[in-house]
Amino acid sequence: MFDFSGFLTDIYSVALACVMLATLIYLCLYYGLFYMRVGLYCPKRDGKDTTPPVSVVLTARNDAAWLKENLVYLLEQDYPDFEVVVVNYLSSDDTEFVLKLLCDYYPHLKVVPFKEDVNLFQGKKYPLSIGIKSAKNDILLLADPNCTPKNLHWLRGMVRGYQQADSSKSKVEIVLGYCGMKRTKTLLGCLQQYDALAYGAQYLGSALLGHPYTGSGRNLSYRRSFFFQQGAFIRHYDVADGSDDLFVYQNANRRNTAVCIDDDACLTVEPKKHFYQWHDERRHRVATRNRHGFFNRLSESFPAWANLLFYAAAVLLVLRGMLPWVAVVAAIAVKWAWQIVSFSRLTKRFDGGYVHFAAPLLEIYFIIANTILILLPLPNNRKFKK
Repeated sequence: MFDFSGFLTDIYSVALACVMLATLIYLCLYYGLFYMRVGLYCPKRDGKDTTPPVSVVLTARNDAAWLKENLVYLLEQDYPDFEVVVVNYLSSDDTEFVLKLLCDYYPHLKVVPFKEDVNLFQGKKYPLSIGIKSAKNDILLLADPNCTPKNLHWLRGMVRGYQQADSSKSKVEIVLGYCGMKRTKTLLGCLQQYDALAYGAQYLGSALLGHPYTGSGRNLSYRRSFFFQQGAFIRHYDVADGSDDLFVYQNANRRNTAVCIDDDACLTVEPKKHFYQWHDERRHRVATRNRHGFFNRLSESFPAWANLLFYAAAVLLVLRGMLPWVAVVAAIAVKWAWQIVSFSRLTKRFDGGYVHFAAPLLEIYFIIANTILILLPLPNNRKFKK
């Protein structure tokens, strides 16, 4: 039998135990409401599938290799009426020749060339705006040249988001999609796989709970008319990043936003081959969060703070020796077990392999890594970047 008499008379140990228990309950709820909910999500749709005209908009700069490999999958989509608009922004490689060759075979490919740098702002918002202005259809689908559809039904899959039946919604203006990492056997690939799944679960889960706050430009859709009605990117042109994040944050709400994560609607992207490339991408993602409101930033970071408090309380309880270490280990085991089970629903839905078995350890890594990213923000001074 374990002796709890000393523990019950130590107010500091009792306080630490309460902190550990409270954060354990919160984290278990978080894993269920975000990881499990997204993994099991099955939307309601209104009637039969429809196929309104759509425009796919891409911005490219020195992406000849990616366009040669992936663009044909977009051009060959099984959809009755669509166009693909590619903004070729100051490319110095073979991008122009690849696009010219594809135009000979695909009349629904429209190329918008830029020979001179007329972008008075940072980032890709200006060329993306020109691509959207050049599109002829109201429903827009956004992706990157390095993204690959899982099959030839991506357009149909994303358009289904506009048919979701929900009494709380009026007219769907924004559809949030998911772009996952292709599976690799490297440690860096595993880190990127987990990061994509956890980040996707956070913003998709938040949208399913009625609070959409961001999206991924690698798989995002909204109406062209809505884009211009909301002033395009004018309110945050001074920020290099955020053509997806800040636009969704400023304009999405529970009534006009839908989530579409059917298997047909998902895209995949090759993981970065070098750590510094991936690190730079994550720094830019964190940089846009400075434009989010205080309470929104707090809710985004609360799971990380809860984890820090949970592990700190567990370690301090063991060091104080007032609470039997078996009880602390049991609490950690409960957390890890439920986390693995919940995360496994994500990996099963998005073909994430077996990364869920390492989820507890990877979560600890990202708590530390993301804290460093926040402490070392990226200056907003870059040019076009995907």
